[in-house]
Amino acid sequence: MPDGSISLAIMGSGGTGVMTAGQLLLSAAGDAGWYGLMTRSFGPQIRGGEAAALLRLSSRPVEAPPDTYRLVLAFDWSNIERFAAEIPIDASTLVLHDPDAGPLPAPIAGAGPRTAEVALKQMAKGIEGGRVNMIALGVLAALAGLPVEPLEARVHQTLARRGEAAVTSGLRCLEEGREAAATLGEPPEPLTAAHTPRWLISGNEATGLGALRGGVRFVAAYPITPATDVLEWLSPQLPRVGGCLVQAEDELASANMCVGASFGGTPSLTATSGPGLALMTETLGLAVASETPMVVVDVMRGGPSTGIPTKSEQGDFDIAVHGLHGDAPHLVVAPNGVTDCINATQWAVSLSEALQTPALVLSDQAMGQGRAIVPEPALRDVDTARRTPSEGEANDYRRYRVTEDGVSPMSLPGMPGGAYTADGLEHGETGTPSSQAAHHQAQLDKRRDKLERHGYGDYWADIEGDGVLAVITWGSITAAAREAVDRLAADGIDVRLISVRLLAPTRPADMARALAGVERALVVEQNHGGQFLAYLRGHYDISAELVAFHRPGPLPMRPGEIVTELRELAKREAA
Repeated sequence: MPDGSISLAIMGSGGTGVMTAGQLLLSAAGDAGWYGLMTRSFGPQIRGGEAAALLRLSSRPVEAPPDTYRLVLAFDWSNIERFAAEIPIDASTLVLHDPDAGPLPAPIAGAGPRTAEVALKQMAKGIEGGRVNMIALGVLAALAGLPVEPLEARVHQTLARRGEAAVTSGLRCLEEGREAAATLGEPPEPLTAAHTPRWLISGNEATGLGALRGGVRFVAAYPITPATDVLEWLSPQLPRVGGCLVQAEDELASANMCVGASFGGTPSLTATSGPGLALMTETLGLAVASETPMVVVDVMRGGPSTGIPTKSEQGDFDIAVHGLHGDAPHLVVAPNGVTDCINATQWAVSLSEALQTPALVLSDQAMGQGRAIVPEPALRDVDTARRTPSEGEANDYRRYRVTEDGVSPMSLPGMPGGAYTADGLEHGETGTPSSQAAHHQAQLDKRRDKLERHGYGDYWADIEGDGVLAVITWGSITAAAREAVDRLAADGIDVRLISVRLLAPTRPADMARALAGVERALVVEQNHGGQFLAYLRGHYDISAELVAFHRPGPLPMRPGEIVTELRELAKREAA
């Protein structure tokens, strides 16, 4: 454990308990006082196909994937070629496999790892009600140095609903696994336990919590991978705070329902992924033109079209920023970690309500469906109040009055004196449809100015470190970039980290301050076309040399890769 963490992967066919084993291991690690991250790799099949639980356990907070996996346990080799590239291994890796699964496949053997056989199926057959995943759980926990007590407690808690026989069988499987692990070498010293409050939460759950904290009380959505978890978490929570969730017939209906609910005064949100966002763009244009708040959470996946529903990618940057027809200024916010999904989503709701415009929140599959043991987050307090007409304004109410900050009071249906025409046609200050050039110009300016004149504060980006070398990134890639910067700092190389949270509107003055003194910057993103890099070059006046480092999903961006790219950039700087 040279970096103070343990990286391990559990893989096998879908439906064999791979994910259950991973979740139990992560939960027990949290109970033991450890930190950790679990991401999932699986195919689009309901059952069968490939499945892998990818974990990194540590004595300190960690949200980035490891460079390589030190411990891999395979239930079988089914469809290994589909996801072997997502589980990097080398000569230091110990691969455990069931002899009944057959010889090592080429993608595994070619990496030259150490190997050992563990008769998972045979041991499970020797225990009444025995399960392979429980045997594997015992093996991995022992080899990771995880104390037995929290794991046994989690297994008991999970299996108790199936009866005492299931609990007894599960605990016996754990013991068999631990005994098998004892023949494979001495376990490492346990990680140092933390004695501070920690949360075990996924990015999608954190997004739902942020929505509630932001005041969202109406959600309409159509299920889509990998965003459905947001809806499943919110569904039982909303009624507890006086809200509700509606499962719409499609993405168009859900977006339009949100516009209607928001028009009625209720902060509203929908969650989707790339294909759904594409369908919602016309409604987003309606929300811009009618100046109606709404929030769309896009948990990005591989695209285009149906793409790769269960894999992560940052390919929706362009449609999120540029995808609306006409000149349609709106907000795009990108959380940069699992816990940041809480505050960033809450902030997006607040901004949408304050500025009366739609806000898009760009998460992704890795962050949304990933689960992490994290320090108890510092939650932000933000004002989500919508500006409504005062008594004086209601006497001469003009819904789209041009004001100094661009934001005009928004009346609620039934408010005395607050009636106006609300639709998607261009209009003058009263809302009456108009095709006059002067009205169009004034309203375009108004919708632009309210976003540009708003004070976003320091939260628009996370800026850390100093130096003439920088890494600029956004979204879930931030964790890997931050770890890379920390590693280089330990070697005496100063690198500035700029993680942009507010992707739209642009913040030219803020970006100029963030990049002051920077000569070269590595722009890191997970998409094929380098969309963020093109955006920076097209919308910002940046004097520093921008160097691209991007690739599409499903392969995650790892800290070691970013370190390598930054070292090369540092060499060019020195030369």
